[in-house]
Amino acid sequence: MTVRLLYFAWVREQVGLGEEVVDAETPVPLGALLGQLQTLSPGHKQALADRTRLRAAINQNFAGWDTPVNAGDEVAIFPPVTGGN
Repeated sequence: MTVRLLYFAWVREQVGLGEEVVDAETPVPLGALLGQLQTLSPGHKQALADRTRLRAAINQNFAGWDTPVNAGDEVAIFPPVTGGN
């Protein structure tokens, strides 16, 4: 089954892509999917290695690393967002 991935900010720069579609056996916990993605390239490995520096959303809803990803889901990976005045 396929999953659509979106990468933002420095994650996008390190992976070298803004988005991609991957085949994944679903359902799969989000954290396990990130582990699988790290095998795709050195950029993926570097960008996705430290999950304390990452946040994620599944179908535009914030998600934890144990949240299941299902076929057809859209997964966004991005650094934590901070605000200011």
